[in-house]
Amino acid sequence: MNRPNKPLYQIVEEHIYNLIESDELIPGDLIPSEPQLAKQLKVSPGTVKKAIDNLVWRKKLYRHQGKGTYVSNIDFNNSLFRFTSYGDADGQPTRLHKETTARHIQKGKKEICEKLNVGCDESLLYIERVGYVEEIPVMVEYSHWAANRVPGLEKEDIHIPDLFYALIVEKYNIPVVRAEETLTAEAADEHSALLLKIPVGTPVLVLHRVTYTTANKIIEIRISKGRSDKFSYKAEIS
Repeated sequence: MNRPNKPLYQIVEEHIYNLIESDELIPGDLIPSEPQLAKQLKVSPGTVKKAIDNLVWRKKLYRHQGKGTYVSNIDFNNSLFRFTSYGDADGQPTRLHKETTARHIQKGKKEICEKLNVGCDESLLYIERVGYVEEIPVMVEYSHWAANRVPGLEKEDIHIPDLFYALIVEKYNIPVVRAEETLTAEAADEHSALLLKIPVGTPVLVLHRVTYTTANKIIEIRISKGRSDKFSYKAEIS
């Protein structure tokens, strides 16, 4: 990192800001932790914290207590976090970074097509993502969308951020207003076990989600599977 004659925190702030402006980081992305950035940029954690504080004040970043700091947008930065209630095995909030491991257009199963209100001959977009705490895979999610509602999202050059719904709101102008969820448990199948790096048959938590937009329309059918020794789910009732 070049260090012109200006305070270090300003240099760090400009570095992060430039990543956002160049779309290397997009709304919904989880940025590296303060210790990670300090190590990467060879500055103190206090310097990084001051830079991030300034970007939060400028509404370029949003801090979610216990979960990390995300690239923000003033239009969504509070509401969409209702849909990210994951934690560690003890129920404590944790930084969960997600990587997209598969995405393609496919013919959907009858029950999924019916829920999404599309014909069985119409195309569905399938997206698979793995969530990591540091370097450990702790959950995997399998998501289905009507392909004509999110055109082009099957292409690898469209980056899917950690906070997936931010992209849906920003790029496709589809409000995400609520979700219905059912929590169960099962034994890990072969594919999920491979992604989570656990033996086949290991107990996993299973979260079935149906996501709605306005007019009570279903836009997503999702199944998430989490390691019972590393993953928890929190629901707040009010």
